[in-house]
Amino acid sequence: MRYSLIVLTLAAVTAACSQSKPAPPPTIKVVRETVTVNVKDADAEKRAARLELQLLARDAQIEDLQQRLEDTRAEVVRAMAKLQSVASRAQAASAMAEAEVVLQTMKSTAPQDAPPEVTQVTRLVRQSSTEFDKQNYGGALYLANQAKTVASSYRGRLGVNRGEARPGETLFAVPIKLKATTKGNVREGPGTNFAVSFSADAGSALTAYSYADEWIRISDENGRSGWIHRTLVSRLDTTN
Repeated sequence: MRYSLIVLTLAAVTAACSQSKPAPPPTIKVVRETVTVNVKDADAEKRAARLELQLLARDAQIEDLQQRLEDTRAEVVRAMAKLQSVASRAQAASAMAEAEVVLQTMKSTAPQDAPPEVTQVTRLVRQSSTEFDKQNYGGALYLANQAKTVASSYRGRLGVNRGEARPGETLFAVPIKLKATTKGNVREGPGTNFAVSFSADAGSALTAYSYADEWIRISDENGRSGWIHRTLVSRLDTTN
């Protein structure tokens, strides 16, 4: 009897254990969040600030030099009027006519936003006409020649005589005086795959108008033009 009771008890316990299963473990959901952290480079910001200040200073220097140039021109014109220069009416009239033709050509080929050279040439032509009316033919001739000089620089900068600007070519704001540091090849285009136009001797004076990558478009004192690598030139010292 006691044995039967034990067996029944064990059977009941076994049945109860088989019916009650343990609860599954809780599911943990992991949430990942991406956080963007902006790290400022203090040194880079300082360098950028210094460059901005340098640009402001350079702009101020250019404005000051431009004003000095205008003052110098005015002094030359006044001096010519006092000296009663030997320049003839015909010479002045001829130079003025040439300057006017150049000005009209510049206006017809200039982009919608006229470059500063167009404004300069316009002003010089008007000043030349004013001095001519005053019978200051020397001053009129001087101003007309100044107008033609500015126009010539503008044509060289835009490369009118050398075709249109190449892709990636950037014009300098004003022509830059350079010199060849060593004898080097001047090529027809910005790269060693272009043919050699001529060789620039060491120390020869060059005028730079634009650049593309590491190549600079230049002309020499003989009117020859082409592209030279930047490692072959340096700034021309004009202080001596």
